[in-house]
Amino acid sequence: MMKITSAEFIKSAVWLPQYPPAIMPEIAFIGRSNVGKSSLMNALVGRKQLAKTSQTPGRTQLVNFFTVNDSISFVDLPGYGFAKVSRSVKKDWGDMIETYLRERKNLAMVVFILDIRRDPSNDDLSLRDWLEYYRIPFTAVLTKSDKLSNNQAIGRKKIIEKLLGANAQKKTILFSAKTKKGREDLWEIIENHLSSLQSH
Repeated sequence: MMKITSAEFIKSAVWLPQYPPAIMPEIAFIGRSNVGKSSLMNALVGRKQLAKTSQTPGRTQLVNFFTVNDSISFVDLPGYGFAKVSRSVKKDWGDMIETYLRERKNLAMVVFILDIRRDPSNDDLSLRDWLEYYRIPFTAVLTKSDKLSNNQAIGRKKIIEKLLGANAQKKTILFSAKTKKGREDLWEIIENHLSSLQSH
């Protein structure tokens, strides 16, 4: 597993002209509000507060860029699907996410985050459709797996994989920020994917 020597926040952006230079391969993290995205990113790099965790769903309304080991960029995309925001804000979020996915040339892969206890929502399925449409490799990560027994978690994983369709098979990871379950598996997928890109 990658040894983390540094992890730093670079900047927040809304639109393409504000993004940092597209130099390093980027791993984007995306999921509906309150899915445990910040906790997952913090667990991956072994930092408590790299990405700010919030009790208020929908707090990340910007595209946040981080650098890890000065060699990879992590991108925290706005959470979606939270009921208490207006239609126009929802549309802005959708536009912001889709613009990033469509335009960012150094986007290497997406970590698609789902709460293991919930079936994928319509927003989740739209995101899956975008990823497939733009041919962006993604790995589905099921967070909060410590809240279920092992058997329950495996059962839920099968259900969610079925709902996501064929592309989710073989790369769905059970994850817990609390117990660090799945951390090594996710790093392995990220590293293997980045090295496959370098060898092309």
